[in-house]
Amino acid sequence: MFRICKCIELESGHLLSKHRGNCRYPHGHTRKVEFTFSAPDLDVNDMVLDFKLVKEMLGGLVERFDHALCMNSSDPNFAAFRTAYGERVIPFEREDPTSETIARTVYLQAAEALADAVEGRFSLPVRPCVRLDKVRVWETSSSWAEYSPD
Repeated sequence: MFRICKCIELESGHLLSKHRGNCRYPHGHTRKVEFTFSAPDLDVNDMVLDFKLVKEMLGGLVERFDHALCMNSSDPNFAAFRTAYGERVIPFEREDPTSETIARTVYLQAAEALADAVEGRFSLPVRPCVRLDKVRVWETSSSWAEYSPD
């Protein structure tokens, strides 16, 4: 099995409504997000997946999360934040946007982008054997959460 990893950095905020400590207040992080892709063999260019294409596939996701605030949709202040900041407030349906739930959400969106790429909706072709193995979200330089469907 061959694997590649693409890392991106973005600035994002969240607040954890269920948390009893300071994390219940809005705060931000410089997050590093790692995307690991695999394939059983290499393509005609001796690659799992072209890094340029990975960047293109993830562009919408980065745009959505960068400088956005992730919030639990059940938070009593959610509607006010959404009214004030619109689409820059990303709802997490009845769950806190912890690093774990952010990793899962980002994984699912990246998996959709990969499926679109296999269907030919991006600038370069992607073979159907290419898989998104996992997404790792670093909240700080020493703390991360990871999601994979396995």
